[in-house]
Amino acid sequence: MAPDTAARGAGQQPPWGSASPADGTRHNLAALTSLQVLRHLDTGPRGLTEAQAEERLVRFGGHTIPERRTESWPRLFGRSLRDPFTAVLLCLGLVSAAVAAWGTACVILCLVVVSCALRASGEHRADRSMAGLRELVATTATVLRRADPDGAPRLRDIPVGELVPGDVIRIGPGDLVPADVRLLRASGLTVRQAALTGESTAVTKAPVDAPGPPTLSDLSDPFTPSVPSGPSYGGVFAQRHLCFQGSSVATGSGTAVVLATGAHTRLASASRGSLPPKPPARSAFDRSVHGISWVLIRFMLLTPPLVLMADAALRGRGVETLPFAVAVAVGLTPEMLPVIVTACLARGASLLARTHQVIVKRLPALHDLGAMDVLCLDKTGTLTQDRPVVHRALDGEGRDDPGVLRWAAVNAWWTLQLAELPAPDALDEALLDAADPEDEQDDGVAALPFDPVRRLATVVVRHPRRLGVHTLVVKGAVESVLERCVLEEAERARLLSLAARHADDGLRVLAVATAERPARTRACASAHSHPYTSAHTPDRPGDRAPADERGLTFRGFVTFRDALVPTAADALEALGARGVTVKILTGDHPGTAARACRDLGLDPGEVVAADRMDALSDAELAETVWRTTVFARCAPEHKARIAAVLRADGHTVGFLGDGVNDLPALRAADVGIAPRDAVDVARESADVVLAEKDLTAIEHAVTAGRRSSVTIATYLRSTLSSNLGNVIAMLAAGLLLPFLPMLPAQVLAQNLCFDAAQLAFAYDRPHPDVLRRPTALRPRAFLRVITGFGALNAVADLATFGILAPAVNGPDGMDAATVFHSGWFTENLMTQALVMLLLRIGRRTAENRTTGHGDRRLPGPIGWAATGLAAAGVLLPASPLGPLLGMTALPLLYYVLLGAVLALYAGALTAVVRRAAG
Repeated sequence: MAPDTAARGAGQQPPWGSASPADGTRHNLAALTSLQVLRHLDTGPRGLTEAQAEERLVRFGGHTIPERRTESWPRLFGRSLRDPFTAVLLCLGLVSAAVAAWGTACVILCLVVVSCALRASGEHRADRSMAGLRELVATTATVLRRADPDGAPRLRDIPVGELVPGDVIRIGPGDLVPADVRLLRASGLTVRQAALTGESTAVTKAPVDAPGPPTLSDLSDPFTPSVPSGPSYGGVFAQRHLCFQGSSVATGSGTAVVLATGAHTRLASASRGSLPPKPPARSAFDRSVHGISWVLIRFMLLTPPLVLMADAALRGRGVETLPFAVAVAVGLTPEMLPVIVTACLARGASLLARTHQVIVKRLPALHDLGAMDVLCLDKTGTLTQDRPVVHRALDGEGRDDPGVLRWAAVNAWWTLQLAELPAPDALDEALLDAADPEDEQDDGVAALPFDPVRRLATVVVRHPRRLGVHTLVVKGAVESVLERCVLEEAERARLLSLAARHADDGLRVLAVATAERPARTRACASAHSHPYTSAHTPDRPGDRAPADERGLTFRGFVTFRDALVPTAADALEALGARGVTVKILTGDHPGTAARACRDLGLDPGEVVAADRMDALSDAELAETVWRTTVFARCAPEHKARIAAVLRADGHTVGFLGDGVNDLPALRAADVGIAPRDAVDVARESADVVLAEKDLTAIEHAVTAGRRSSVTIATYLRSTLSSNLGNVIAMLAAGLLLPFLPMLPAQVLAQNLCFDAAQLAFAYDRPHPDVLRRPTALRPRAFLRVITGFGALNAVADLATFGILAPAVNGPDGMDAATVFHSGWFTENLMTQALVMLLLRIGRRTAENRTTGHGDRRLPGPIGWAATGLAAAGVLLPASPLGPLLGMTALPLLYYVLLGAVLALYAGALTAVVRRAAG
């Protein structure tokens, strides 16, 4: 192998177990000391030279995450042809062409083309909308570069795509971490990495010279505001000296060396690594349509041979009946199914995009939303706003004490004013929102801001009436404050227990203490000697606290809870009313998650943590999942497993997520949902994209999905029951009559009329009462319904045969076959019109009776379509087209008798529909 080739191969290894750009030796860079990392990356604290950066950019490639390519319209069209029912229609079209039934073949081909074009256009529009939403994780990075090896390093802002391993970068408050980096220096640095781990608050980051495995201090500590409730799995994300692309700087600043770029970052590898090893299970829509399609396929494959054999055995007709046999199979086929399904879903998706800014990337996902009965989601950003608010201010006995809040707000205010912080801490913002320290008469003297080692923030204030005396106001982690207070051990233990109870209740706890000190005439030089300074905390503060932060008087606690999303409570109630069960899957502390649920009026019940889930089998987990609302400390694999268990138990599962840690669950659910501001890989993996991470939008999407599903279900009930009844009657008539019961051209004309009327289903608006529960297309339920309705339809057809029998057996001057064909054609279209109308009105009436609503609106498009279909059945045989189709006008007596049969059929159908709906 050539040297250049070897270097290239080494350079393409991911850096977490990677080859050094310098010598190609493999090392786990996350476990090395800072000096070893710099040596193996062939860089230094002064950064790379421009020549080195250019060479590495060529070797490693640009720092971009591979994106999923948008599929072309022809490719989407071709994929639509793989739908089983579309394939069956194509086969029927080919058979029709083979037997020279060109009209049937052309109609079927047109239906296939229209259906595939509608589906491909809808999905192509969604892909284009998604392309407009894509955005870079970061646009620029501040990097140290040198013109030559001996030159002085200079800070430069470069496009993030030009970063290479070995670059030394600077990050500050509000910056997006542009790559996976190892910290060299840091000052009060906290980072939000919710997109990667699901943690609801910022985590502390600091350089570590000799890294080891993550410790408990790297993980959750509900007492400490600087250390959030994080996931129990920790892993590489819990390493304090590492920051990752996809996270953002909350406070502080730092200098870091780039370890990984492009496809080798954790953000990119998580996207690849979370792909399931085998194709994911089919969605609820796919399972339903495939089940119904294969039931019909079996009928269609069985019908033509039965017709041919029966006619050959009883009537001596063989091959000449093949066009009629094909027509019977076509008559059983709901040719408009692909068109109606695609039109309903595309119309619903278009309305969602226009009215609620919800993008449905995969049209069948709209049906899955309607069928969804379980929604899994994270707490942060969905139920809570990822910012704290003050809950209560308590004294040492647990009683409300406004004075504690006042002292805490004074500390927050003067820390912000004197410490020159780039941005206020989230807890300080909450304190300032809850109190107004500007009304106090105290003047700030100095401030020592919070740092991760001391875990305290201290200010010094003076009162104009108390000359020569200054007041220290200290707030911070409970343990850190209490150990500096003058307390008996028993009292300190009692206060720790009190704070622990609040923490277990899902609250974050700050302790507040004060002390009186003589005023000093000058400030010491070091911030470590006492707090009379406004300087920033050093990068690596020692363990020794300032001398004056001793002998404090304990004042009390301030507790915080997560701010709730204003619309969350109403949205949860609306989803519950729609029959959607909500499951909270979070990486947060169990108490924090339970508290948010209680504040929203959602009973959390018993919270199950991840370690308990690990000990359960799939069967045991399935039982646990259904009776549990909140799952805490969830790693990505836990979320995916819960979604998979729910699906295996027969539920239609939706998952709302926005981070890399949500990718496995997004793919494991029936329908993955992501907000527009989710990380790119999560947004690309989702089936539905929301303009905002708002449960209200999901409630609208669920309603739209159910509206489409109900419309499709009504269409299927009406067309399949009518078609099945007609086929049964055709088979019976074929055995009883000396001629074909209906000519192929008449079958085609009847199907065209019915298909044209069925287009009205795409514009129907179902009654709101039928949208109150999940709507799924269940093959077995449909088979029972269409069998019952089809048998009733067949009885009406046989009764019609009895009316038409005199025309067949008695000489009345009219051609018997023509009379029979005309009468049955009229009766078929009339019964199909009644089925459309009564299935629509009858179910609405039953729902009104059940709920007590008195809505009596006309069925709208379906009513007009049914009227037109009935008119076509009466007028077409008597029109100029009648003789061309082998039909003629019937005597008035036949219409009177047909009316009587239809009246009896309408009464029986109404009773059956109401019973089924009730």
